[in-house]
Amino acid sequence: MAHRSINLHLVSDSTGETLNSIARATLARFEDHHVLHHRWSLIRSRLQLDRVLEGLNHEPGPVLFTLVDRSLRHALEEACQRLGVPCLSVLDQVMDLLAGQLGAQAREKRAAQHVMDADYFRRIDAMHYVLSHDDGQGTAGIAEADVCLVGVSRSSKTPTCFYLANRGIKAANVPIVPGARLPPELENPPCPVVGLTIDTQALIEIRRHRLKLIGAAGVRQDSNDYIDHDSVKAEILAARRLCTARGWPVIDVTRRSIEETAATVLQLMEAWHQRHERPAPQPVDPAAEVLVGRGGA
Repeated sequence: MAHRSINLHLVSDSTGETLNSIARATLARFEDHHVLHHRWSLIRSRLQLDRVLEGLNHEPGPVLFTLVDRSLRHALEEACQRLGVPCLSVLDQVMDLLAGQLGAQAREKRAAQHVMDADYFRRIDAMHYVLSHDDGQGTAGIAEADVCLVGVSRSSKTPTCFYLANRGIKAANVPIVPGARLPPELENPPCPVVGLTIDTQALIEIRRHRLKLIGAAGVRQDSNDYIDHDSVKAEILAARRLCTARGWPVIDVTRRSIEETAATVLQLMEAWHQRHERPAPQPVDPAAEVLVGRGGA
């Protein structure tokens, strides 16, 4: 099958997070084809929509949109029909289904999910927490954590914590350093502890790149335990043994995205709280739609 190249226009009256997520999830199954994204966010007036229509005329292609304003929707659909390009409101079918089940009509409310409510401030609070408790900082604050990640240096602890913070989860992370003791707060942790591990060669490449970034390219690789193969392998093995001895589950992040790692952490957190008969913190989905309008994504 011949590879195709298309323009894809994503038109939203809000941040466009939902459209970006949908496009990313679906286009992952068409990896052999080239898609040029045209992202049009915060389209809330006819003047702003005219910019979209000008771009659509210049580089025609299918349109995915989330617009609340009926006049803007109608103008966009008319333009697409005139140009002969497909046009789809991505939330309509979902909201029609829910409206039928709930026996209520959705309210026309733009950007309903982007409000400064309790969930919003919870995410901000979690972000501040991660900044204060990154890489073993402020270990006394582990008592306030929803989860603590442990692992060797450069095993994706920090980016995973920040992703979890965006879900409203307070995530501390503590490095497992050869020859160094873990903080006493982890002797009897008040929250689930999850270990992150990684393939030896993959970790060496990450650390080698890190050394280049910080200007340490001149370090002799044959004498630096930080990237020496046998030393790194032993470091990873010791970390896994420590987690096993403590009864902490371990996630291999070698071929996992940050999103996949975070999803597994959330599953392990829920299992931990079930075992301890405690209510688990409910993660917030900042990109999830509160389906109260035909748009606002």
